[in-house]
Amino acid sequence: MKMKTTFVAVGDAIIQRNMPRGGYPGFNKVQAICQGADASQFNLETTVHKYESYGSQYSGGGYFCANPSVLDDLKKFGFNMTAFANNHTMDYSYDGLLKTLDYVDQSGIKLAGAGRNLQEASKPVYYDSANGRIAVIGVTSSFNDAAIAGAASVYLKGRPGLNPLRHKSTYFVTREDAKVLKRLVNYTHADDGNRLLRTAGFLPEVAEDTITLGDFRFKISSSVGQHTEVDSKDMTRICRSIEEAKDQADFVIVSIHCHEMETDDRESIPEFLTQFARNCIDDGADAIVGHGPHTLRGIEIYQNRPIFYSLGDFILNIQSMSKAPADYFEMYDLPSDSTIKDLFNAQWAGYTRGMQVDPKLYQAVIPQWTMADDRLTELKLTPVELGFDYKLSDGRKGWPVVSNKGQILQRIADLSEPFGTNVKIDNDSAVIQL
Repeated sequence: MKMKTTFVAVGDAIIQRNMPRGGYPGFNKVQAICQGADASQFNLETTVHKYESYGSQYSGGGYFCANPSVLDDLKKFGFNMTAFANNHTMDYSYDGLLKTLDYVDQSGIKLAGAGRNLQEASKPVYYDSANGRIAVIGVTSSFNDAAIAGAASVYLKGRPGLNPLRHKSTYFVTREDAKVLKRLVNYTHADDGNRLLRTAGFLPEVAEDTITLGDFRFKISSSVGQHTEVDSKDMTRICRSIEEAKDQADFVIVSIHCHEMETDDRESIPEFLTQFARNCIDDGADAIVGHGPHTLRGIEIYQNRPIFYSLGDFILNIQSMSKAPADYFEMYDLPSDSTIKDLFNAQWAGYTRGMQVDPKLYQAVIPQWTMADDRLTELKLTPVELGFDYKLSDGRKGWPVVSNKGQILQRIADLSEPFGTNVKIDNDSAVIQL
């Protein structure tokens, strides 16, 4: 008998406040989509606790914290799985992470991508649906190095944190440009730290055609540009998790949070992300769910498996906070007793810059796909928007509603075309021709 399993995935849930009681106009349609699948997942882009912890010295760009009651709201949508590997995982340090893990566990939502050590952060989590067992592995390429989980050893317990995907970049310059760069590096002593470590034998020597400058690596080439590739150790660890999950589950989904871009365009996909996604599928993953840049990116069908490079944001409550650590105020030269209004006004320059002024960042899609007999048989896309035109004080702002704007589907069709993906638009929805 053929197994037929349906999936729904959404992007970042930057949820900072409770859903209006009884829902909001348009909630029922979104709920029906999420509840209509065997497995529904989201990316949790906030810590969840009652401010029981102090803020980290760094943050993911802002210090996100939501009351644990928001988990009940997320369950109302129909979600049963989440990933928590992103740039906000450690906004409230180790205690904030551990509290989040505990509250999410109590809610019954399965969480991947973060843990009490690297082993726990890397492992798959499983949801047993009526039509198959689904595994999710959470990964992020966007993080502060201090947020990386540490592996437990025979001597010491591990360090709480996230499951990282590091990458390496090489920048190509012409021979003439390399001469100028090398002269500047030598004159300014900008790379003396690396030079000392190489002299002492702690770093390998670099080739004649290569110049280092801190973490940057430049190589002489006939053409200029850059090349990025995944870190081989991280890729190996993640592939081991996929292989483990494949042995324990019917389907394996990899969730990847990636802010990095190929150019200065949020929609551009970095080379290493494509490499990573395809490697995961080659190793047995059944879908790659991307998010992070707060915008849509293209969809690729690779080896009869979907790669969603970014689904955009699903919930966007970034203007709803009640507290913040002193570090957040200091980022904008404000005294720590300033109001949250003062903080946001400084951060967004009177709401004239950032996410508040770009309508594209309030657009997303929800994919619904079906696997039958180990084959992708159907993939439908529903456009949603998050209330860009509402005032910040309006309780409807930031919540997803099904959109009747065909431009969202046309955007995803145009972004997917370079991958040879054929998106057929039909009124308020679209299907991908398989």
